[in-house]
Amino acid sequence: MQERNFGYIFIVSASVIVILAGIKSASEIVVPFLLSLFIAIILSPSYNYFNKKGLPNVLSLTLVMSLFVILLLLVAKLIGSSVQEFSSNISVYEQQLSSSFDKLFEIFMNMGFELPKSELLSIIDPKQIMQLSSGIVQGIGSMFTNGFVILLSVIFMLLESQHFTDKVAFASGNRGMKEDIQEIVGKIKRYMVLKAIISLFTAFVIYVALLIIGTDYAFLWAVLAFMLNFIPNIGSIIAAIPVVLLTLVQLGSLSAFMVSVLYIIVNVVIGSVIEPKVMGKGLGLSTLVVFLSLIFWGWLLGIVGMLLSIPLTMMAKIVFDSNKETKFIAVLLGTADNLVEKK
Repeated sequence: MQERNFGYIFIVSASVIVILAGIKSASEIVVPFLLSLFIAIILSPSYNYFNKKGLPNVLSLTLVMSLFVILLLLVAKLIGSSVQEFSSNISVYEQQLSSSFDKLFEIFMNMGFELPKSELLSIIDPKQIMQLSSGIVQGIGSMFTNGFVILLSVIFMLLESQHFTDKVAFASGNRGMKEDIQEIVGKIKRYMVLKAIISLFTAFVIYVALLIIGTDYAFLWAVLAFMLNFIPNIGSIIAAIPVVLLTLVQLGSLSAFMVSVLYIIVNVVIGSVIEPKVMGKGLGLSTLVVFLSLIFWGWLLGIVGMLLSIPLTMMAKIVFDSNKETKFIAVLLGTADNLVEKK
């Protein structure tokens, strides 16, 4: 019996590894599909609202997609020039950042502190730091490269959304599967919609504050904050890196300190106070699982995987929980509160 169980576990593990290797090698196809899926989930409440008002499916879809495309084109136009200008000026920012570091070392030397300048610069190399900042900005811009394919996929997904669960339940012959799919879609829809609203509010606060401080490309950094706010734990830190560095070389250390305080306050107030109240009890995932899922999906699918790490993990947890043989995995992914509720 033990040999049989060992063989079963070995086959399942090998199958999972093969599937993950296939997903990683086909990431150019999988990533646009996942983006389309979650965009469709975010847009589905508006689509369903127009349908309930008595509008035909085609007209409802046209209204929703027209508004979405106009918004997307407006954002792309506003950040496109900023991304190009920021990337083209990266060498200038490197020199200015090096000069700022030299001044900082001089201040410490005048205060009587002798710092190992060469060793510290090898760790915090201004060139590598600015290249990292440029990579973050360009990585967000690269998400829009498959825009036409994503838009078409979203359109077809919205059209199929009303009948998809019925088709799957009928094809499988399992009536309970319809409820499982509706639960998955419902939880992910709630998370994505609320997270999008909170991220939009976060971006607005940062945009207004950066305009007041005087940091260049304020709208670009607001869009970056909106996107990276979907990444748990470290998203706001990643979004703050290029803004603080740019403010440092553009306006000086005092303004850079003000921007740092701004991101800390926004992260604490919105991330730790407002978001938990809006989201309710939580995601049903342990903190360790949230962090590990961020690393895993980021490795598997890149920055899109990081953005969608929580919805993908929630989906996996619900699927595992619906099957007796994999229920223990769902328990391991959950929090201690879930154990209390089940007792």
